[in-house]
Amino acid sequence: MQIELTHDVIDSKAITDALKAGEDGAVTVFDGIVRNNTRGRETLHLDYTAYDAMALEQMRALAAAAVEKFGVRDVAIVHRLGRLEVGETSILIAVASAHRGVTFEACRWLIDTLKKQVPIWKREVFVDGAVWPDGEPFPADIVAPSSSAV
Repeated sequence: MQIELTHDVIDSKAITDALKAGEDGAVTVFDGIVRNNTRGRETLHLDYTAYDAMALEQMRALAAAAVEKFGVRDVAIVHRLGRLEVGETSILIAVASAHRGVTFEACRWLIDTLKKQVPIWKREVFVDGAVWPDGEPFPADIVAPSSSAV
């Protein structure tokens, strides 16, 4: 399993190539990218931060749970931190198994569960302001800018 938080560009091909094995018939990949807008607001960039130790622990537990729950052979989860520009990959989840059906199910379950449970936070910066979306917890070690500074 490859479980990682990184400030570097995520190399999707290298991760999926390393995941593949002779017994696999499928690798399903979720490549989460920064889009240029959210709910009609033009996005400038995203800033990701995490409680690293806890996030990695929970990501490892989710990967192990996916292997157990769906019977897949291997999982890679790599999440980028720091400032990301439009078009860049923020998260890559890849799931390998002998059969495709379980890889789709496991991949979907992993991203949905990770977004709900893992302490990784996203600040969306728009042309007209910034938000920590959807009521996600605000990281305690980051000071919120005043509304006039955004």
